[in-house]
Amino acid sequence: MDIIISHKSALEYWRIHGNDRIIDLTIQRRKTLPASTPNFTTIRDEAPLGLSYPINVLVGRQNAKRKSKAVRSRVYTGSIPNGCFINIGGDWAVSAPQLCFFQMADELPLVELIKLGFEFCGSYTLAAGIGHVDEGWQIDENGHIDEDENNLEFESAPDESKITDKTLYGHQPLTSKKAIRAITDNMKGVNGQKKAQRSLRYIIERSASPMETILCMLLTLPHKIGGYGLPAPELNKRVYIKNAANSRSGKPYYLCDLFWPKAKLAVEYDSDSYHTGADRIASDSAKRFALDELGIHVITLTSRQIRNPAVFERITKQIARKLGKRLRYSNQQFKIVNRELRDLLL
Repeated sequence: MDIIISHKSALEYWRIHGNDRIIDLTIQRRKTLPASTPNFTTIRDEAPLGLSYPINVLVGRQNAKRKSKAVRSRVYTGSIPNGCFINIGGDWAVSAPQLCFFQMADELPLVELIKLGFEFCGSYTLAAGIGHVDEGWQIDENGHIDEDENNLEFESAPDESKITDKTLYGHQPLTSKKAIRAITDNMKGVNGQKKAQRSLRYIIERSASPMETILCMLLTLPHKIGGYGLPAPELNKRVYIKNAANSRSGKPYYLCDLFWPKAKLAVEYDSDSYHTGADRIASDSAKRFALDELGIHVITLTSRQIRNPAVFERITKQIARKLGKRLRYSNQQFKIVNRELRDLLL
């Protein structure tokens, strides 16, 4: 049976299975969508490991629409652009990351959609609940759902032992703004198109961690959304070192978390949980010295500083001065939307 995982379930799939496998998967070219919804037995026995129930699947007919504790069918009857689906084995396919992003545009608030875009176009992934089951279904010893739909007492938790820095960081991006835009521009009249197009204005590629994304969004989103409206930086930009062989580290280049080349300004996020190492202090010192020799000013922020609104605003004003910008906003109204943005992100 032809089955396509979509929407929230596709998002879960890419977070659990996608980062190391996407280069090995095959784009599925198709003009039509499945005409029926898979039954309980098929979902129970064949669904990819780790997806929450009900599993969202895409169908091409209104009369195929079905919703149960095992499956939720999502109807789409429009044209199908190239590159929308990827084979994942057997009769199963999944919405490609760029289509998955578009599908989530109709379900997520704008800020959450932008944040998802940073993740999909970055080198990290957020942890998904491995083996998580919605609706409280019982799981038997083989990992299958109990067929007694009246049994609603158990809900499994994510297996945190399987979630490590290696599984979350350092991946190739799942997609790009160009690929998302190609899908989005072909979805005229489909719910979520305008929000998806709007979000693309604010997504910046190459974020390496969730906190880099949050920092970047707080600095660059427009005032009406709650950000400080600063120009977009380049993320994780390679800055090459002159006479690298004679430098303190011997490295040919450093990566700057947030970098504005014209202003020669780098903003670094100092994380105890990610940018770590036994010789971190020495490494950070060598990096700062090498960038200083190139005339690049470095500002470092910690998680505590980002989470403190007053401290963060003072540092943001310092960044703005270095960029030759003035922060212009109505204090009273801005504080309201800024607080709302921070509540969503932090």
